[in-house]
Amino acid sequence: MTETPARPPMAATAAETTPENPWPLRQLSVKVGEYVARMSPIWVEGQMVQLNRRPGSGLAFMTLRDTEVDMSFSVPIREHVLRSMTVELVPGARVVVHAKPTFWTKRGSLQLEASEIRPVGLGELLAQLEQLKRSLADEGLFDSSRKQEPPFLPRTVGLICGRESAAEKDVVVNARRRWPAVEFAIREVAVQGQKAVREVSRALTELDESEDVDVIIISRGGGSLEDLLPFSDEQLVRLVAGAVTPIVSAIGHEVDTPLVDLAADVRASTPTDAAKRVVPDIQAEIEQLELGRTRLRSAVRTRLEREQANLDAFRSRPVLEQPTSILTAPVEEVRSRIALARTLIGSRLDRARDETAHLGRQVRALSPLATLERGYAVVQTADGTIVRTPEAAPVDTALSVRVAGGRFGSVRTENDPYTPPDITTLTDATETP
Repeated sequence: MTETPARPPMAATAAETTPENPWPLRQLSVKVGEYVARMSPIWVEGQMVQLNRRPGSGLAFMTLRDTEVDMSFSVPIREHVLRSMTVELVPGARVVVHAKPTFWTKRGSLQLEASEIRPVGLGELLAQLEQLKRSLADEGLFDSSRKQEPPFLPRTVGLICGRESAAEKDVVVNARRRWPAVEFAIREVAVQGQKAVREVSRALTELDESEDVDVIIISRGGGSLEDLLPFSDEQLVRLVAGAVTPIVSAIGHEVDTPLVDLAADVRASTPTDAAKRVVPDIQAEIEQLELGRTRLRSAVRTRLEREQANLDAFRSRPVLEQPTSILTAPVEEVRSRIALARTLIGSRLDRARDETAHLGRQVRALSPLATLERGYAVVQTADGTIVRTPEAAPVDTALSVRVAGGRFGSVRTENDPYTPPDITTLTDATETP
């Protein structure tokens, strides 16, 4: 039976390794880890390009890149270290990190475990600006509700710019190309350096108090972060936010965003863009005016044609060709009703007249006068007592006799014998015409 040859002992150092007696990969990882562990904590400078926080783990991972070559390290850092910083880190900030190199044997990766971070140079400046930006934003200085709309056609445009600067020419030339009659109130000031904030603030206050100035442009060409720093000054930003006159900010290039841009009512990407935003293009306005007039004419013409067509349609109707025809039927109805009313009233009057005559005849027939007209008389004594029997009127009694034709007096004599009434005679007398 063949015996397996014994393996030589593992090389103690890297120099003792051979093709026949190599190190296992784990041995290399251990050796590298032991070497890295003996390294002292160091201060290293770089640019923070990414920061990933992991809520709940208490750990964050930052990517630190060299400022000149394409080389980066992963830097784990505890959350309490980040919270202890006076300013918040932003991507692009330049920092120095106090870290201990560590080597992960399982993955074979080298990283820096940070215990302290300090912004430096532009990194510190960016962090301070970011903190100021958040503070002013919390006060509401950047709220859109506070911003004003520039007038459509300002009487005078206030311009704050550098002395004999290209930004001034860009604004003035482009604005007058768009609207030749535009007027400018130009204030040339220092736009960088120690005097910039004071001179810009004084010019802004002066233009804001002028009643003729309807809009103010703060303009400056591009530059480094340090050059544009005056336009992130807290005092100037508050002055811009509190201005009564609408402010247009045209600071630097489109990628530059000083805090004045956020506080201004309008942010223009360039001075040329600012000129376009404060005055209208006269040629475009003329074209729009002509287009509006054309549309108005077309709308009026269409409306007139439609109304004329409706009028023609109305006029073609029979009722408009003979307007009185609409009154014919009502007039005939009124006349018919009047005739019917007259007929009904006449008939009613005739019946009433006949009824009245009939009642009159009945009244006359029942009246005592009718009896007197048939030859009867009413005899009364002097005291008005009616004489119904001869005994009621003794001889020589003065009597009053009333007949149909009137009344006369009479005296009872002895020659007037009492004769009982003859009913036959009475009947004949009453029937005699």
